[in-house]
Amino acid sequence: MEASVKAVELKDLWRRYRADGDERARERLVVAYSPLVKYVAGRMASGLPAHVEEADLISYGLIGLISAIERFDPEREIKFETYAIPRVRGAIIDELRALDWVPRSVRARAREIERANVKLEHQLQRAPTDEEMAAELHITMDEFHEALIQISNSTIAALDELWTVSDTSGDQVSLLDTLQDPEALDPAKVMDASELKDRIADAIARLPEREKLVIALYYYENLTLREIGEVLGVTESRISQLHTKAVLRLRSRLGEEAAAA
Repeated sequence: MEASVKAVELKDLWRRYRADGDERARERLVVAYSPLVKYVAGRMASGLPAHVEEADLISYGLIGLISAIERFDPEREIKFETYAIPRVRGAIIDELRALDWVPRSVRARAREIERANVKLEHQLQRAPTDEEMAAELHITMDEFHEALIQISNSTIAALDELWTVSDTSGDQVSLLDTLQDPEALDPAKVMDASELKDRIADAIARLPEREKLVIALYYYENLTLREIGEVLGVTESRISQLHTKAVLRLRSRLGEEAAAA
């Protein structure tokens, strides 16, 4: 957050904007919280192909920041940063998806891996190994690992998206926003979000230990893939593979559950 903007000034800016619709206050809020956009864009850029410019991600993220400022209620007991980060990331993801730069072959391979994972988990009653996955896909281990790297470098649909639901306007909102509120108008949606959270937590618990650790360090401790590699004593490339496998496993399990529902 901009160092020159103190907490007391932020509080006044929020009051002026929410009470009076003061556009100058809104602009100051955007400037004050703009470092959030740079933070999110920087983290996302590290996992995207080199031709995706961080400056473009920042531009996309500002749209999410402005939307978050317009929708945020300072009276709720949630920090603005917590509320805004999923929206900034969502805005970046939406714009990248609209560009549709991911090769079809990479998308197809990701779906093949998800289907193979579901099939083998049913047969083995456990998470399949890399060797078993490669055999099921009729490819070599090197080809399997290369596929994971390609998917990791191309995908923008990571675990964060599994933790979101759509509101009545179609906007993607964090599960944090669905926590019980005495003024909530639709408790059924809160229940649905709670069940989704439970399903995701259960799916994460069933991951192999190393993949589970990568998920915890990346999404809960906010370490980068490079930092996780340093902690675990392996290369960033290997951590990227583990992260991709974990996300594909989770997506395949949740997709299977949705299809069965």
